[in-house]
Order: sequence, then structure tokens, then C-alpha cells
Amino acid sequence: MGDPPKLRNKFERPKRLWDKDRLEEDKGFKNDYGLKNMKELWVMSGELKKYRRVARRLLSVTEEERREDAQKILTKLYKRGVLKQGAVLEDVLTLTIRDLLERRLQTLVVRKGLARTMAQSRQLITHGFISLKNRKVKTPSYLVDAGDEAALGYAKPIDVGLREPVVQTAPVAKV
Repeated sequence: MGDPPKLRNKFERPKRLWDKDRLEEDKGFKNDYGLKNMKELWVMSGELKKYRRVARRLLSVTEEERREDAQKILTKLYKRGVLKQGAVLEDVLTLTIRDLLERRLQTLVVRKGLARTMAQSRQLITHGFISLKNRKVKTPSYLVDAGDEAALGYAKPIDVGLREPVVQTAPVAKV
């Protein structure tokens, strides 16, 4: 059986944690995409670094060594909806964090009109109102494949429309 594996973080903190420019940019991402905390942004950044690292390694080897592995990573990113069909390996290096954040379930629920705001989207997902291919998904950070995007919908009926506010009037005194 052996010892259980050591648990590792799925993210890496930035090297310059208190850099003002980086903090401003990250705060913008956090507000635009309704992220709960900076850790969610760092996880997506780690995903992007992983893809870019593989692309840089493949660009440094010969053509016949790179052909099969390059096709695998390009196919994976195409299925995710991050790259267009017919993209080349150099296009992986031009990806930004915004490209990955657009593929999150939380973002797609808002873009598809199932929720009005990012906060409402996050709440609907965590409370089990959103389904993907007839399965409830309760993780707002779930990366949705491009082919599965059409199967995104409500798991149970809900009205997310704004209701008319009830106007209270002062009681009229009878004379």
C-alpha cells in the first residue's frame, strides 16, 4: 500500500507578491470574472504556465520529435475552446489568462444569459441550479469544453428575473 502521496498546491504564488502593478491587474481580473479570491486566479495562471511550458519545450526540439506531442496539445486546447482550429504551436505562447478565464463555467453562465451577474452565477452554480450535459456541476471554476457549451442550462426551474419593488405608501388619515 505504501504511504499516501504528499499533497501539493495546484497554484504558485507570484514571485513579487506585493507588486503594485500586478495587484491592480489581478484585482481587475477578480472583479471582471467574479473570482472568490486570488487563489482562483493563481490556479488559472498555473494552467496557462503549464501549456506554455510544454509549447516552449516542443519548439526547442526537432520537427519529427515535436509532431505528435504538438498535435496532442493543440487538439486539447482546441477542444477546450481556447484556440481556433488550425492553430500552430506558436499560438499557444500568445495565450493570456483572460482566454482561460473565459472558459470557466461561472463566466459562461453569465455570457449565455442564465444569470445576470457573476455573483449570481457563482451562487446558482454552488447551489446546484446549473447543469452541463444533464449533470449538476457545483464548481464555478470548472473549465467547459467548447462542444459542451451548448448543453449548458438549468438543472431545475428557477426565475432569476428582477421583481418589481414593492412601494410602501404612507397610510392616509381619515377625517
